[in-house]
Amino acid sequence: MRSVSTPTRHSIVEDLQGLGIGVFACSIGLHILTQVGLITGQTAGIAVIISYLTDWSFGAVFFAINLPFYWLAWVRLGPEFTLKSIISVTLLSALTEFLPEHFEIMRLDPWLGAVAFGVLTGLGLLGVFRHNGSLGGLGIVALLVQDRLGFRAGYVQLGADAVIFTTALMLFDTTTVLWSLLGAVILNTVIAFNHRRDRYIAT
Repeated sequence: MRSVSTPTRHSIVEDLQGLGIGVFACSIGLHILTQVGLITGQTAGIAVIISYLTDWSFGAVFFAINLPFYWLAWVRLGPEFTLKSIISVTLLSALTEFLPEHFEIMRLDPWLGAVAFGVLTGLGLLGVFRHNGSLGGLGIVALLVQDRLGFRAGYVQLGADAVIFTTALMLFDTTTVLWSLLGAVILNTVIAFNHRRDRYIAT
């Protein structure tokens, strides 16, 4: 019989390092993604598409898109989760503005960029989720569905991505969308296989 473990809460220091490392990994992944001209799903994907079409800053667009979701997070998921999500989104927005000035990729094939994005961002999101945070937007909705209905967050986000990528097919060439889809599938698969509350009991 499996023994019952008592959940252990993360300390403030553990939360800060976990969120910081997770967001940093996500920002590297997004930087790689945009350097090879690909897109992604979820809220970040919407911000990437808008930034490509308008030349507006990704960080500013991403920050603005997330603002309406904080009310839902506060009401449904609590002030701690909301505060950590605001911190994470703000940090990611700042890092994605900082990285292009200091990290230039001279050559990277789109397929490898898609794989690197999916793995790095998936691992980064796991770190953020496991410290009771998110990168806002559709991630908040996905976690809410998982907590309320038991449907895994990764699969919820795959459904949202399907809508975003269908729209992207009307805006970008097919090759770009297909390589981008590879990255999104890898990202969401990492989350779907590893974000299990029954296996990870620290909160």
